[in-house]
Amino acid sequence: MLSRAWLRERRWIALALAFAAGAAMVAGFAPLGLWPLALLAPAALVHLWLAAPDARSAALTGFAFGLGLFGVGVSWVYVSLNQFGGMPAPIAAAATLGFCAVLSLYPAAVGYLQARLFEDDARRVCIAIPALWTLSEWLRGWVLTGFPWLATGYALVPTPLAGFAPVGGVFAVTLAAWLVAGFLWLACRQPRSGLGWALAAAVATIALGAALDRIEWTRPSGEPLRIALLQGAIPQQMKFDEAHYARILATYERLAEDSRAQLIVMPETALPRFLDRIEPGYLARLEAVAVRNGGDVLLGVPLRDAPDRYFNSAISLGVSPRQRYDKVHLVPFGEFVPPGFGWVLQVLRIPLSDFASGSPRQRPLGIAGQKIAVSVCYENSFGEEVLRQLPEATMLVNLSNVAWFGDSLAPAQHLQIGQMRAIETRRTMLTATNTGHTAVIAPDGTYAGVPPFVERRLDSYVTGRSGATPYVRAGNAAVLALALLMLAAAALLRIGPKR
Repeated sequence: MLSRAWLRERRWIALALAFAAGAAMVAGFAPLGLWPLALLAPAALVHLWLAAPDARSAALTGFAFGLGLFGVGVSWVYVSLNQFGGMPAPIAAAATLGFCAVLSLYPAAVGYLQARLFEDDARRVCIAIPALWTLSEWLRGWVLTGFPWLATGYALVPTPLAGFAPVGGVFAVTLAAWLVAGFLWLACRQPRSGLGWALAAAVATIALGAALDRIEWTRPSGEPLRIALLQGAIPQQMKFDEAHYARILATYERLAEDSRAQLIVMPETALPRFLDRIEPGYLARLEAVAVRNGGDVLLGVPLRDAPDRYFNSAISLGVSPRQRYDKVHLVPFGEFVPPGFGWVLQVLRIPLSDFASGSPRQRPLGIAGQKIAVSVCYENSFGEEVLRQLPEATMLVNLSNVAWFGDSLAPAQHLQIGQMRAIETRRTMLTATNTGHTAVIAPDGTYAGVPPFVERRLDSYVTGRSGATPYVRAGNAAVLALALLMLAAAALLRIGPKR
């Protein structure tokens, strides 16, 4: 371990190491899934923060870590802006860098506050930093409509720490991960005095997560349901091209016609025209398939109720009364234009880029004998918003079109977010996507899916679930309260010698 004195004298090296640690942490998330890096990278950042000579230097260290984390982890924003949005490469690169720099302000703020407010190592590492980082991730998912991507907890989906998710959501997993990272740092930094208790604390945290994971928070409800998820694999550059419209409809009709599923799910904007412009005969044929199977089809389609008011929606066709869900949490610039930014549309060429937002009070859809909590693409990353339809909902369904991000990190990261939503609510999550990853995610986060960028139908049997996890009942309130209490304790207690 590099000494703090050595790092203090070589600040540019410390900043480079912070950037490298942030970039390395990305490998802890999907698709690589090297989850130990989601613990080791924070431990490295802790060491670099404690080596910083003052709060300003600690803020710069956090900023450098954030640039590495977000610059690599959300590099797919460039793909969306340039390749599919038509933005010139230099402007797209600058916009992506600027976006990542804004996101990096959150770890910079954590670095500044932990150095400015707390003095001794133990309080900072074991209490203050985990609490501040958790609060910063929550704020990042809320301020300016939020961007909760790459929350630390997502990388820990395949570990015992995911057992904290049904209790406090992804941010509870984040808090546990940063606690473990801090304990690991103490064990390495104080091998004589701190090794025993620090390792014991890390093991105890992991063991508690494993114990919570074994609790049956929900129970099966109803008979197994035969489902089919359709992945049309329509390239984004063809999706809104009228020359390919007939082919797109034929693809989904063929995939649906061959299915005997009671619930058939098609992706976001699977039918790339407004609902009132789609041939009634085509919709009637889809509905006939659903009626033949004794169930329903759920399909993504843009829908308008006025010439200048339209929604990113999902509608049902079949034996149940026709129902719809309108996307609530829209993507800035991709699905709506913030006031004063209309000029952006002169640079970007994104179809249907000014949707209206659906009502947040929408209830689950009663289709195929289940209560389905629907989300559309990006809004699945906002855990508390999914809870609006729970505990009434027996199953979660997400319709997506992540073809906007090409063959990048985004589709696999989005699938991992879906895994977390399943674990938090202890319900099956069905993800139907245009180009992947289409998958059936079990309540424990394990999944079965089809390869990306191939035209395929995923058939399976799933069972609805009833009941409510603590997270379903309380949302993020419990973990946020705990983080605030930890900060209060760090301010009042002294658990180690001063630096």
